[in-house]
Amino acid sequence: MGYMGKYVIKRLILMLFTFFCIVTMCFMLVRALPRELPQGTASQVEQIKARWEALGYNRPLLEQYGIYWKNIITKWDFGTSWGIAFRKPAWDVLTGRLLPTVLVNAYSMVVAVPIGIILGIYAAIKKNKWQDSFISTLVMIFISVPSYVYAFLVQYFLYFKLGWLPLNVYALADANNSWVSWKMIYSMIAPVLALSFGEIAGLCRFTRAELTESLTQDYMLLARTKGLTRAQATSRHALKVAMVPILPSILSSFLGLIGGSMIIEQIFSIPGVGTLYIRSINLLDYDVFMMDCVFYTFIGLLAGIITDLSYGFLDPRIRMGAR
Repeated sequence: MGYMGKYVIKRLILMLFTFFCIVTMCFMLVRALPRELPQGTASQVEQIKARWEALGYNRPLLEQYGIYWKNIITKWDFGTSWGIAFRKPAWDVLTGRLLPTVLVNAYSMVVAVPIGIILGIYAAIKKNKWQDSFISTLVMIFISVPSYVYAFLVQYFLYFKLGWLPLNVYALADANNSWVSWKMIYSMIAPVLALSFGEIAGLCRFTRAELTESLTQDYMLLARTKGLTRAQATSRHALKVAMVPILPSILSSFLGLIGGSMIIEQIFSIPGVGTLYIRSINLLDYDVFMMDCVFYTFIGLLAGIITDLSYGFLDPRIRMGAR
């Protein structure tokens, strides 16, 4: 087994260990909170008590934890929702909200990636000129402002003042039950803009830094002495080298957005995982809250490991884990 294979196994083991530790802490804290029976008829209350007994709610914490993992491994059972969707499996509640979250973040990346990279390339080529200073100033402003501030500004100008966009996101399906309706895509323009500003600024700054360093390398001087123009040397050599760290950062940004767009979803009433997370806290729906914790923990750890591994696949000269 080569260095890369050993490194992959090492990172996966470390990821699983970290995942287990975080889930364990969340479980112990959540199950230590008081739990009240939902309101209902006598028959419903008896059914709820039976379900709680099967899930081990009335047993010691360590025993509850063992039952929790046993249900996941043997039945893929992450518990039951009692507040958000009465008696519906927590896994189904989460997966039912996953599509809006993925869509709004995917659209944001489609907008942010080309604009951010193009602005970064332009700023690097125009280094120390007024264009570079102007773009760098805007980048610092956009990075410093949180995404929820952009959300309020977008709502104020494009909804309240101009009336161009709706305030909230429409349902995913139209009257014909299509997978995604054009009405829904139109309504997602506002949250996509709110999420895109920060991503554009981050990609622009990262691209400028990487390309600026590549433009000062010796191979650029060698390429120019061979007769290539500055534009040809930049596109054929400097840009290829600069894209090696940029491409993994794009994937990492997408996964990071999925895990961190809950405030935007709440502001624009997007029925996604982020809104579900906040509602599960307000309604004390502990199993759904744990399901969200598992999801966000997994996404965060996955973003880190995929980013690291992608360097070795994009550039064979990089040997992750080699001494």
